Amino acid sequence: MTKLDGRLNAHRPDLADIRLRGRVEATDYAEGRPARVSAPVLDLRNAPRADAGVDTQLLCGDDVLVFEEREGWAWLQSETDGYVGYASSDALARQEGAPTHVVVAPRTFVYPGPELKSPAMRTHSMGARLRVVETAENRGTAYALLENGEAVIASHLRTVEKTAGDYVTIAEELERTPYLWGGASAFGIDCSGLVQLAMRMAGRSVLRDTDMQAGSIGGTLDIGDDLAGLRRGDLVFWKGHVAVMLDGENIIHANGHTMMVSRERLRDAVDRIAYLYGRPTVFRRP
Repeated sequence: MTKLDGRLNAHRPDLADIRLRGRVEATDYAEGRPARVSAPVLDLRNAPRADAGVDTQLLCGDDVLVFEEREGWAWLQSETDGYVGYASSDALARQEGAPTHVVVAPRTFVYPGPELKSPAMRTHSMGARLRVVETAENRGTAYALLENGEAVIASHLRTVEKTAGDYVTIAEELERTPYLWGGASAFGIDCSGLVQLAMRMAGRSVLRDTDMQAGSIGGTLDIGDDLAGLRRGDLVFWKGHVAVMLDGENIIHANGHTMMVSRERLRDAVDRIAYLYGRPTVFRRP
């Protein structure tokens, strides 16, 4: 049998995605049950335990396939980027009615109705997908109303068909977002999560982890030690890290050095990172 990446293929010795029958060995196979993320942000863990490491996160409105539910945990695969992991079953709902809008503000509040003075009930991240059924206006503020009557500021949303023109601009909007290992939202994000979310908002679906992105996004660039020839939107990869070029000299990246999404001169970052992780391994142009 071919060894498949367990991050992108749902297989364990006891259970596997039925679509992998003949490619992996398992005691049993299951057809995934469609479900949708209902929580603002859902941690996807590497084991069905609250203290297990978070590999990535899913956002409200993301569709998944659930292969197993046991003791409050679901073993699932994201239909957005194919990532496999364990998540709380309580944060999943049936797929009823397709989302119509996506959150474009870094964060937005959900109110019990069209009144911004009401206590906010929850907060959604950029990239969350919601189903809007009508609109309302109150004292000059436009609201998007959800099926349950809750309301979101209308200007914080756009229809799902529209996309941003420049993914780097989205990354810039997330500047100063706290760094969070495994984070993929505007509440907390890591380096590859920043690339994935920014590109998602620009209508491009990319894989999650840095090694996946380094081998799949765009084409490689022949960049010498002088770091010349880079331009806005190019990606710089180190072992386990990625940064986005803002122009020919500066980057933006979620990093553990500042513990937030921040700007930095590329040459400074290369020198600073070199003694721990070496020099950049590849440059790619999306």
